[in-house]
Amino acid sequence: MELSVERLSVTLGRRTVLDAIDARLRPGRVTAILGPNGAGKSTLLKAAAGLVPAAAGTVRLGGAAVATMAPRARARAIGYLPQDAAVHWNVPAREVVALGRLAHRAPFAAPDAEDAGAIADAVAATEIAALLDRPVATLSGGERARVLLARVLAGTPRWLLADEPLASLDPAHQFDVLDRLREVAARGSGVAIVLHDIAHAARIADDVLLLKAGRLVAAGPVAETLTPAAVAALFGVAVRWCDGVLVPIGRSPG
Repeated sequence: MELSVERLSVTLGRRTVLDAIDARLRPGRVTAILGPNGAGKSTLLKAAAGLVPAAAGTVRLGGAAVATMAPRARARAIGYLPQDAAVHWNVPAREVVALGRLAHRAPFAAPDAEDAGAIADAVAATEIAALLDRPVATLSGGERARVLLARVLAGTPRWLLADEPLASLDPAHQFDVLDRLREVAARGSGVAIVLHDIAHAARIADDVLLLKAGRLVAAGPVAETLTPAAVAALFGVAVRWCDGVLVPIGRSPG
């Protein structure tokens, strides 16, 4: 089910954060959202999840406007992993992961076999079995990030929207998370991920959206869109492709 952004503008206070964004995100693919600080990346992801109102335009999941979907239906369809997500109760990690199934159950209903299976799959995918009995306050930032990703995966959403999910992870677990997100897309769901690392984006993504100052400056398949010229214009950084990997080599001379 396609996630489409149609002439979307978002205003926060008196500032226009997103200005007439048009983009079509396709299921079964990973879309990386890139841009310098303040480009509007996180706001675009929040708007796509129905968490901030549009000043103009709309976001649609299939034919339905995300902003008018029933909250439970939206929560089942779209999983959102915020940047620097907080856990406000010092509960065991297993209870945090189980929260990902709430939208799939009637109020006060006990978990069923489908819930248990989805939770087990999410735990295995994020390799957090050893953490399940630990209170979340005792976890490192990277461990907590993996638990929160497991919570989103447990909800088996049609779309997974992740805002800088690699920020607290060591290099090995960064690659693990990227591989898990690719697996989510391979099973037919859509994945949109905000990243700062150009090399990671080139590695994981099928498509990219390039934002600057609240405007979409380019969109399309990675090989066609994430070019050295586009990266230099966006970030002021020189890059080159080396054996299929996009490698930053220094500041752009321009």
